[in-house]
Amino acid sequence: MTQTHFGFQTVDERDKARRVRAVFDSVAPRYDLMNDLMSAGLHRWWKAYAVMVANPQPGLRVLDLAGGTGDLALALAPKVQPGGIVVHTDINETMLREGRDRLLDHGVVLPTVVCDAERLPFADGYFDLVTVAFGLRNMTHKELALREMNRVLKVGGKLLVLEFSHVAPPLQKAYDWYSFHVLPRLGRWVANDEASYRYLAESIRMHPDQETLRAMVREAGFGHVDVHNLTAGVVALHVGIKT
Repeated sequence: MTQTHFGFQTVDERDKARRVRAVFDSVAPRYDLMNDLMSAGLHRWWKAYAVMVANPQPGLRVLDLAGGTGDLALALAPKVQPGGIVVHTDINETMLREGRDRLLDHGVVLPTVVCDAERLPFADGYFDLVTVAFGLRNMTHKELALREMNRVLKVGGKLLVLEFSHVAPPLQKAYDWYSFHVLPRLGRWVANDEASYRYLAESIRMHPDQETLRAMVREAGFGHVDVHNLTAGVVALHVGIKT
């Protein structure tokens, strides 16, 4: 039996996907509100920065993995027109439904696909750009998911991984206090779910740091990888180019 991490717990890796799905089934209805509260709205700036770095152009094919409630898909969709497409995906049907409905409320109709990033149902070299925002840390086999992202990209294509990372050491104590004392209470008060937001804080601590993830992206087949630290390393944007 192979084991993996679910936050600070050690679980059977076959059980992790079920547990992660239960977390996001629970938080989906208040997900956007909680993101605003937890980050004081900074998540919007982080995502806008990722879109700027992506530099989407008309005609590009974009795959948005772990797209959830659709922030990146909504920002990218008009920028790839005319002639382009953004495929909005997530492994969690509840989150994807929230995102689809939100996109429709904005008058945006995109292909919406429930799929596992570790087994993507797309042809080799189909996409120009792959994005994943705040989803990689929840994947059981990150190395496999990164290889799949590489597989579906064209040569010269770009991968953007926006994810919580390791904060600068002078801020570590304050960040830990906020993560383990404030976030779970916010979860309880706003989303009636303390446990899921405790998992969030734990999953960030178990996620690879900036340089470890850079090495993982390179090992997945990306010839060039840049790292952009945002908000003192609270979040990092890894940008990989398929060569």
